[in-house]
Amino acid sequence: MAEISMSEPFELFNLLNQCSGVSKLAEINYLCLIDARETHDYRMSHIITAKHAKMDSKRTFFLPEAVEVDSMQHVVVYDSNTSTLQEQDRAVQCAQELAKASLCPVHIVTGGFQRFSALYPFLRTEKIIYTIMELENLKAFPVEIIATLLYMGDEKHSVDSSILKDLNVFAVISISESNALESLQENQIIAHVPVADSVVADLFSSFERICSFIDSHINVGSRVLIVSRHGRSRCSAVAIAFLMHHFKYTLEEAWKYVLKCKPNMRPNTGFLQQLSDWELHTTGTKVTEISGPNF
Repeated sequence: MAEISMSEPFELFNLLNQCSGVSKLAEINYLCLIDARETHDYRMSHIITAKHAKMDSKRTFFLPEAVEVDSMQHVVVYDSNTSTLQEQDRAVQCAQELAKASLCPVHIVTGGFQRFSALYPFLRTEKIIYTIMELENLKAFPVEIIATLLYMGDEKHSVDSSILKDLNVFAVISISESNALESLQENQIIAHVPVADSVVADLFSSFERICSFIDSHINVGSRVLIVSRHGRSRCSAVAIAFLMHHFKYTLEEAWKYVLKCKPNMRPNTGFLQQLSDWELHTTGTKVTEISGPNF
């Protein structure tokens, strides 16, 4: 029987917004998202791509026929507002049934639909059936690094006014060789860091300034988006550096955290060495062995 645990809403948000050219939601074995609420609640509004799990006459959950739980990489369930495993509400009961078939941990969204939809109302829908093409073309948002405060994405995210509005982003940090964003945005503060995605490029000398910029905004509740061209190398290096600065994480701790938020992130080897130097700067010692298999 698979392990059952609680999961924060931003973790589901990040699962829904993974993208490798097209949305990961188009992969049939990527995410099993189950809505365990009453049928009328599900039909009224639910989290995008969620399937509905119903109860039989014995008050036991049975899962949608099309869902092959044992092949899924991620299994997530929610009800209206369950917040602990001790509540034994619909989400917990459904998770127990899912755990019998799942090969991976089953996660219950803390606070359920009420909390998730309050944080991300733009990911609510009445749509039940999707074609593969519709799933491939779903809009992917930037991933959330610090819940409701710090996001990480690519240049397309930074010029999409609907995304910036939905996420209520106030400041954008653009790490790129061009400064085109300055002429495209009017309502957001833009910080441009002109660094190429090259193993010889110097990002280290900008870490202090970038971290101070992010601090100045998130400390007053203002949301910040970090972007680079593809959203994988430069912006992830900056996100890792900020976590090391802000939470005093080691490089390995910050790396694993950002990797969980965006599994295809990958700072180039030059930036990795600079992050190792940044670890010495922020903690006073180099704790992380960057030649290890995790990097």
